[in-house]
Amino acid sequence: MVDQREDPSRDRSAVELFAGGGGLAMAVHRAGFRPLLFNEFAKRACETLSANGARRVPEGEGPWIPQPGDAWPLVEGDVCGLDFRYLDGKVDMLAGGPPCQPFSLGGVARGDEDERNMFPQMFRAIREMKPKAVICENVRGLLRPSFKPYFEYILREMELPFEERDSDASWQQHDAVLKERILEEGGDLSQRYRVIMTPVNAADYGVPQVRQRIIIVAFRADLEVDLNKFKKLIEPTYSEAALARSMVDGDYWERHDVPAKIRKEVLKRLPSALPLADAKRPWRTLRDALAGIEGIEGCEKPLPAVPFELLDRQEHYLGGFTDHIGWPDARIYPGHTPNELDRPAKTVKAGVHGVPGGESVVLLDDGTHRYMTVRETARVMTFPDDWKLRGPRGEKMRQLGNAVPVVLGEVFAKAVAEALDAAENKS
Repeated sequence: MVDQREDPSRDRSAVELFAGGGGLAMAVHRAGFRPLLFNEFAKRACETLSANGARRVPEGEGPWIPQPGDAWPLVEGDVCGLDFRYLDGKVDMLAGGPPCQPFSLGGVARGDEDERNMFPQMFRAIREMKPKAVICENVRGLLRPSFKPYFEYILREMELPFEERDSDASWQQHDAVLKERILEEGGDLSQRYRVIMTPVNAADYGVPQVRQRIIIVAFRADLEVDLNKFKKLIEPTYSEAALARSMVDGDYWERHDVPAKIRKEVLKRLPSALPLADAKRPWRTLRDALAGIEGIEGCEKPLPAVPFELLDRQEHYLGGFTDHIGWPDARIYPGHTPNELDRPAKTVKAGVHGVPGGESVVLLDDGTHRYMTVRETARVMTFPDDWKLRGPRGEKMRQLGNAVPVVLGEVFAKAVAEALDAAENKS
């Protein structure tokens, strides 16, 4: 993020809460939004953000409003203690992935909700900043039947964030109030948001990883953003069918020096009746990621292979890459199956100890297998190779597992920027 991508004709600004290792923050920045504030609770993630251009706000001091070229303030600690009112009217986009732990929906008391749910803090930030747009990423599990009623309540809260919940009201009681208010016409449109929730698979957006998530985008209603045009901007442009076709046609194999035996095995596993060709681009695979991904900034160079004699937990700076460390003792067994090179990688997970499962093992062309390096995992998350991760290996993997893939976030952030530009040019 240290390089500044600014449109001199329009100085867009952003605030990133729950910033983690910086995936969504980098995506928003690459889309042309200048950071005004970062907030993150985890110590190692804050070290990563600091290593990539953010500057910690000294304890006891308030954050500054940076000018173009200034350091970006990072407040380390609990978001509950932050006062955002100094940013009122100064923020184009508020971004973040609020932790959303499991909810108990059996009762009606406020205490049935998990205190780690940070969506209420996101809504408070909206009230105090009044951003033009909001973008949130979260797990697809919120759409499960057990969570769905509460999740629909969250969406209504985002639509009417200024309709605050009484301290003694249950979420069900507040939800009933929101349903009534949504049907009312008139009122201050600057205090109402128009919300779009999109289930996504990151592979459909050019990320070399199958990652099922939801992305919520909200626009302030008074801006009159054309939501239909926005939806077109976020339509997927990659497909599994296109990958299969490129393998059968040979285009995929022309990019990679793959033994004929491997090609035959992969083609044998394809369905006998391929889906009809579409106009989309082929899914990117793990092999694509390791060989260098054309068109993804900072991921273009091939990563060197990790020799088995160097699976020793030591940093050898293979090819000059950092965090490309061989890790021993990878195992394969039922329920712990490896990544295949000619498919998008499995979902990168944070894990209790930093991605301990089969999603971090790769099966190689010679039939051997090993753990993926941190740098390889960062490639799968579309972080550039010069992105500095801080902490021990497990903490670096945790940051990557919790992050938003940069390319996925960038698609949505650029669409938000384009939608805001169109709305403001129209007025």
